[in-house]
Amino acid sequence: MAKKRPQTKAERPQLSDADIPVVGAREPCPCGSGRRYKACHGRAAAHATTELVHRPFEGLPGECDWVALRELVPAATVELTLTEGLPEGVPSVMLATVLPMAWPALRRDDGSVLLGLQNDTPSGDISRDLADTLQRALAADPGTPVEGRRAPADGPRLQDLLAPEGAFEPVVHDGFEFWVPDAENATPEVTASLERANAAAIPTVKLSGVDAAYWCETPDKNHLRWVMPHAEEQLLDALARLHAAGRSSLGEGTRLVGSFRAHGLTVPVWDLPSGVSADDVEKPAAEFAERLAAALSATEPLTSEERRARGGLTSRQVTLS
Repeated sequence: MAKKRPQTKAERPQLSDADIPVVGAREPCPCGSGRRYKACHGRAAAHATTELVHRPFEGLPGECDWVALRELVPAATVELTLTEGLPEGVPSVMLATVLPMAWPALRRDDGSVLLGLQNDTPSGDISRDLADTLQRALAADPGTPVEGRRAPADGPRLQDLLAPEGAFEPVVHDGFEFWVPDAENATPEVTASLERANAAAIPTVKLSGVDAAYWCETPDKNHLRWVMPHAEEQLLDALARLHAAGRSSLGEGTRLVGSFRAHGLTVPVWDLPSGVSADDVEKPAAEFAERLAAALSATEPLTSEERRARGGLTSRQVTLS
């Protein structure tokens, strides 16, 4: 009687750590081990020590708008220019704030690429994670979404892939219809995702007269959130000088209420009456920019009143990232 052969585990394809997609902590690990992600490759990801890059978009054209689209703007797109030009079969590369089903990227049926900006990223360098996703999207089959993963530590960053002289001109949308070029043939999942996203989107407008300033409408009041490139300490001093002098508002009923930090930059915030539209603050914002430029050039120490104003501004400052 022939002896039974010892049972062996089925051979599984060997994947490198970089090829393991990032999934939910309780989902099965994509490596095929049969364990939950958090107990398998997710454990290594959780303990991975990646140095935090405080200004991940530094050096890119439109750094302030990158920050705004990452943190403030619900629906917007920007055409990206690649350093080496578009690969064959890729008619365009577009950055989008959010993609359907929270996909990190999507290669559309026509070969074009959409890169999502507001997704969670697994490392401390958003730029490297986005660059890795972009490279994989460029090589993906048309009609294919791209899953998230941990980018190789030695991989390129966006600053390596995007042309430094390329313009960065965000187009802010009322909703997410740009997801679906052919709405009639969209899958039920994408249609449902589109409806949910549109229902949650806060009306937002980019001002045309100053850089990286975004008006938004909320039920009780409107706001202007303005991403500024100046060094934080210098900017806070300048804002304090204007605030103490009663020159920090954007017109009657408006008020500079504080600021927050995001990706290494400072974002002052104004409360606006609900009747004040984006068009209404275009001229006041341009005039404020002139006052701010003068305040930024001041070198004398802050007065006691200006120090109190600065303390009030910093006490209401929060850090988003």
